Amino acid sequence: MNNQQFDNIDQLALEKIMRARRDVRGNRFSNTPVSQTDIDKILNAASLAPSVGFSQPWEFVIIDKPTIKEQILTNFNKVNKKAKHQFSESKQEEYAKLTLEGIQQSPVNIAVFYRPSKLPVLGQYSMQETGRYSVICAIQNMWLMARTLNIGIGWVSILDPQEVKNTLNAPCEAEFIAYLCVGHVTEFLDKPELEKLNWKTRKPIESVTYNNSY
Repeated sequence: MNNQQFDNIDQLALEKIMRARRDVRGNRFSNTPVSQTDIDKILNAASLAPSVGFSQPWEFVIIDKPTIKEQILTNFNKVNKKAKHQFSESKQEEYAKLTLEGIQQSPVNIAVFYRPSKLPVLGQYSMQETGRYSVICAIQNMWLMARTLNIGIGWVSILDPQEVKNTLNAPCEAEFIAYLCVGHVTEFLDKPELEKLNWKTRKPIESVTYNNSY
């Protein structure tokens, strides 16, 4: 539809979805299967994301095999042991109580990759990272679409990227961007879990907004 317009009801619906989006952990996933129809909707939402030069540089690996999940979980556990040491001793105690993945609890995992183009991409000449940013836009679309389907997504970032690539037989030119746990949930929290646990507080938008220059 040319020049499609939206009204206040649409705006409020979108804001409601964004406010209700959550990073879901293993303690929230249910054992309800995710239908192929819903997976397709989530992937199609990714394909609608903006991308530099309309390059669409994203690729997805759908994972439901327990043996592969086990390898990814081993990867997580190894990196997680090291990751906690970046925090103070008191924070390490809090860190140990956090549930930071749902690899085995979620019925479906999706690994997201960035595949750089072999040809020049319009708009990417001086900022090569815009290709990766395009993939992040696709992930955000997936997250929002999943939420409208009452499906949760959790992003597992405590992983060794090269080991993930090895486990999934990814080609050398494909860059690992994200590992997503996907599934129905027992509960969507009213606030982000880390906010509820007082790990961090939400920044007021005024504190990160500047006019004309910093």
